[in-house]
This record gives sequence, C-alpha cells and structure tokens, in this order.
Amino acid sequence: MRIFSGIRASGDKTLGNYSGGYRQYKATQERGDAVFCIVDLHSITTAYEPEGLHEATLAGAAMLFATGIDPERSIVFAQSYVPAHAEAAWLLSAASSFGELRRMTQFKEKAADQDFVSAGLFNYPVLMAGDILLYQTDVVPIGDDQRQHLELTRDLAERFNQRFGETFTIPEGEYPDVGARVKNLQEPERLMSTTRGAPQGVVRMIDAPDAIRKKFKTAVTDSGREVQHDPEAKPGISNLIEIMSVATGESIAAVEARYGAGGYGDFKEDVGEAVVALLEPIQARYSELRSDEGELLRLLAYGADKAREASAPTLAAMYERMGFVRP
Repeated sequence: MRIFSGIRASGDKTLGNYSGGYRQYKATQERGDAVFCIVDLHSITTAYEPEGLHEATLAGAAMLFATGIDPERSIVFAQSYVPAHAEAAWLLSAASSFGELRRMTQFKEKAADQDFVSAGLFNYPVLMAGDILLYQTDVVPIGDDQRQHLELTRDLAERFNQRFGETFTIPEGEYPDVGARVKNLQEPERLMSTTRGAPQGVVRMIDAPDAIRKKFKTAVTDSGREVQHDPEAKPGISNLIEIMSVATGESIAAVEARYGAGGYGDFKEDVGEAVVALLEPIQARYSELRSDEGELLRLLAYGADKAREASAPTLAAMYERMGFVRP
C-alpha cells in the first residue's frame, strides 16, 4: 500500500496540525510505503517572505522527523526538489475546469482575506492532486479541512483515466476519528490556526510548557459543570475532551467517565498537563534537529532521490498517454 501526505511549509505548527496530521503520519508509515512531502511550492500561493520560506521548510522537515517519521522507512523530501510535481500539475490542468476550482471553499475563504489573489492560489488543488497521484497513492492521511481537495483529486484522476487511459490509482482519504478539527481554545467555533482567530487560543507545538498550561487554564468553556462531549451544545468543553483523547489515547467516553460532573477547572488543568507531556519529547527532538541544518538538508536530499525514482514512471505515462513526443 502506498501512502502520501503533504505538509505546508508555513508558520509554526499547532496542536491541530499534530492531531489532524502528524500523529496519523507516524501510524500510517507502519502500514505500507509512505511518502511525506514538505509542500514548499504550495507555500508561495499566498504572501510570504523568502527567508521565512527557507526557515519554514527546514522546520517542517524537523517536525516530521521529531514526531516519529523514520527517513529510512518513509520518503521525506521538499516538493521543489522533485520537478515532476510542477510538471504533473500542469498536465493535470488539462483535466481541470475553471468552475470546479472556483467552487473550492478554501480558495474563496483565503481570497476574501487578500488584496492580491495569485493564480497559484486558484490552481493550488491541481498541484495537490499531482502530488498525490504521482505516487499511485492508495491512502491519504489528511485533516478534515482538506476533504474537498481530495475529492477533487479523485475526480481529476477518474477524468484523466477516462480520457487518456488508465493511469492513476484512485486514492482514498483517511481522517482521524477524534481530533480531526481541533478548535481555537478562545473561539471554539473556529479551527485552531496561526493565521486566524485569537492567538491566545492557539497552542503551538513549540510553545513552552508554562505557556501551554496558561492557554488551557484560560480556555473558553460552556455553561454548566459536566464534562460532556456535545459539539453542538458544548463546543468549548467538547474541544477540550477531544484534545485530551488525542494527548492520552483515552476514548472520549473514558474521559467523560473520569471527569463527569467534577467541574471545568481541574479538567482544563489536566488537559494542559497532558498536552505538555505529549509535546515534551517532540520538542526535545525538534530542537536537536533544528540545530543541525546540514543533517536536515542531507535527509531531504536523500528522500528526494527516492521520490524522483518513485514518481518518474507515472510522469512518463502521463506524457505518453497525452500524446507528447518524448526523447
């Protein structure tokens, strides 16, 4: 089984990124041939600084390895190291329509926040489709916010196969049962993000332990005292229950049973401590990796060599079936 997922090179990664992404990556690499890509080409579709992109790419690689990705078992590389990604996106644009790209929710949301909307932002889902399809991917471990993009990827693969001949495996998405959409601790109606929402409600994976504890102590809860999972009626406490489940491995029912009607104060403190315990070894390994840029670059180059080899047959098949004259 082939597994693929891409990680955007932008901003500090949050607890939401861990819950919806990194913990899945570590688990899925045990099930087959895994490919994890730092999608630096995606990162230039919105406003950015070149120095920031450089740092974010290295930070993204370090966080993958710190959260348990084994460079010997999995392929880890930066997207721009493998030109096949950009080529596949251009070829797939022939199977993409203006109308379906215009309907993408993330495009509409991000475009609304910007004075300058790049063509790259509009075409982002086609590049993502190329990333996935190049590796004949069976399973994509992914956050719930990317569900629409993966559905488009499946549609493009099927359309390409029908028009040019069987070329791509149709990938399936794999979404976490719990913690797929971790919310801002101050605004539980909003996803946890470094670009939107109250900063005090965002837990970054590199936050100091005391900063994490403070954010959970001041987290917004709901009326009543019962620690009960009810996302509609109790969005704040439900978010904290899901985070506790992610941090400890306990089921939601077990968390509810343990805290019951005991009130929110102690529960919030315990969630903070559980998150601190979860992140401490990750932070230690991350810090070690970030202090050795040469080693990170070596690991990314090593992964890129394997990625170029793995993606080459699919790209060659795309060119051939679309009628291009190749040397």
